[in-house]
Amino acid sequence: MSGAASALHAVGEPLTVVRRLPQRFLNFVLFVTVLLSSIAFVEPSPHDALMIALLVVSVAARVRFDRKLVPLVMLLAVWLVGGCFSLIQVSDQQQNLQYAATSFYLALAAIMFAALFCDGNLTRLSIVRRGYLVAALIATAAGYIGFFHLLPHSDIFLDNDRVSATFKDPNVYAPFLIFPLLLLMIELMTRGVRPAAMAISIFLLGGLFLSFSRGAWGHFVISAITVVLLLVVAAPDPRMRGRVVLFSIGAVVAVALLFVLAISIPSVHDLFLERAKTIQPYDVGPGGRFWEQRLALSVILDHPNGLGPFEFSRLYGTQQHDVYMQGFLVYGWLGGFAYLTFVLVTLAIGLRAALVRTPWQYYLIAAYAAFVGEALEGLIVDTDHWRHFFLLLGMIWGLTAATINFRRRQDWEASIDHAALPSAA
Repeated sequence: MSGAASALHAVGEPLTVVRRLPQRFLNFVLFVTVLLSSIAFVEPSPHDALMIALLVVSVAARVRFDRKLVPLVMLLAVWLVGGCFSLIQVSDQQQNLQYAATSFYLALAAIMFAALFCDGNLTRLSIVRRGYLVAALIATAAGYIGFFHLLPHSDIFLDNDRVSATFKDPNVYAPFLIFPLLLLMIELMTRGVRPAAMAISIFLLGGLFLSFSRGAWGHFVISAITVVLLLVVAAPDPRMRGRVVLFSIGAVVAVALLFVLAISIPSVHDLFLERAKTIQPYDVGPGGRFWEQRLALSVILDHPNGLGPFEFSRLYGTQQHDVYMQGFLVYGWLGGFAYLTFVLVTLAIGLRAALVRTPWQYYLIAAYAAFVGEALEGLIVDTDHWRHFFLLLGMIWGLTAATINFRRRQDWEASIDHAALPSAA
């Protein structure tokens, strides 16, 4: 009998390994995809090609689609349909079709990420964390090399003396760093001060600062405050709550000291004074950012079907720099309302889920806080084609679905345990 059991076990082991191969390959492709997400100065980027590979591998690995993700799919579909209607009236089909294809690909990416995380898979979440941290470190290192001219031709990592690193735009590079910074911040608050995490945080904060992106600076402050508030509310005991508050105070003091140290460098000081002005020349006056936003509002009201991609800047000389206005201008009223709706719904469901104690709670808090800052930064920047925006969107929806299922299992197990208790005599 023992011999037969041993034989079955020997046969079963290879079968188990074979069944796990798609999952392991999926995890590998996921890591490489996130790792290369910071290489964004070429179009299409390596990340884009790997996203297609990740989709194929996800299907091969039979990643489950939770029906709680259907509202996200529907809202993204309406957003895309609105964009397709607006394409009818534009002439440069090649450029505009490429824009629409990018929107479709990013919407699909958000759905895929939501499906990848809707079971609360901690292995995948850990892989995303490691890959994203390494990607952020690579981009930030390139930024330092460019800003301090450490290598020949390193100015390719700059845009008008501001660090753009491996991105085309400093205003995209800097927000990319905020999600890993929040993950490190949560680790330091909940697990204590660790030298490696502290050193990486300082390194990334320096990269964020050298982007001289006022929107990203505000984004980080808002997201960091959101993390602190969520951790305080969700803290399991007063001791944890006190630790979060004390760390927050210490972090503010440390960042202030680092800021003083940074602006003591002449090149940093001069650029900071220039960028720190509340109003820049391109913000006001005819053709300025705020002027264009007022103009965009009247154009939106006159064009229910939108203008199509690039048409507003072609007609009026510049972009309106507001992603919500962009939604209506490019995707029409149908797509604009859909975009605004899925942002607001994501903020609502993510907040509720982030306060539930789960094994993945801290990941959800970091993703949600980063999304809050990004949603507000969208008032002054066009974020509708930021790849990490759709990663955060997918993570929040996926982990929210996982949290709902987790709560239902807990309630079911509690009801079973209650039913099993002996009745009183």
